[in-house]
Amino acid sequence: MTETPTTRRALIAAAGASLAAASFGGSALAQSASRGAPKAAVLTPEQKALVEKATSYIQGLSSAKGRFIQTDQRGTVTQGTLYLQRPGKARFAYDGPSGLLVVSNGNNVNIFDSRLKTFESYPLSRTPLALLLAREVRLDRGVVVTDVRRLADGFTIVAQDARRQTLGRISLDFSDGPVSLIGWTVSDVKGSQIRVRLVDFEKTAGLDPKLFVLTDPRPRRAGAKS
Repeated sequence: MTETPTTRRALIAAAGASLAAASFGGSALAQSASRGAPKAAVLTPEQKALVEKATSYIQGLSSAKGRFIQTDQRGTVTQGTLYLQRPGKARFAYDGPSGLLVVSNGNNVNIFDSRLKTFESYPLSRTPLALLLAREVRLDRGVVVTDVRRLADGFTIVAQDARRQTLGRISLDFSDGPVSLIGWTVSDVKGSQIRVRLVDFEKTAGLDPKLFVLTDPRPRRAGAKS
């Protein structure tokens, strides 16, 4: 598959910045409309218990901070700092020389690329990680859990949007004892993936509200309409 700059930015936002679904174009929406609804897995009692643990953990996660390490399908690795404030808010500040800053303000996800001098905005409700930032996390409502599997030191929950507003799927990785989020993988409808691993991701307090505000920083051209 040929990866265009637009697809790459959307995938970056979906996984590393975590909040914008890949392929926002009309063709992708047409693909979504033609596909059947995702099929929920028949979970064992143990798998159901893991889903309940993950839901309880996310629901109790109000503010948190940590580092993230992102790997795309070509093996390119980027890093940065993540700030999270539920409901709805997140900030992914990429280390240089990436030039990316991604901020969810609760309604939209804004993406500024200082190298390309571009600014983009996507609705938060159309993104795979909207379930992580929701006010009330319900993995049994509005989301189809298609798989729950054990890892060596934790477990993974694979989910898709039951209403198909969000294209692709997300796999959330959790550690055991105590349960905590350690990363995720976002896959788009064409099979492209970006993986994110969290490091030193811990609950915190007193995050500056300005962290979750991002307006277009590019200077306005003379004569541009307001």
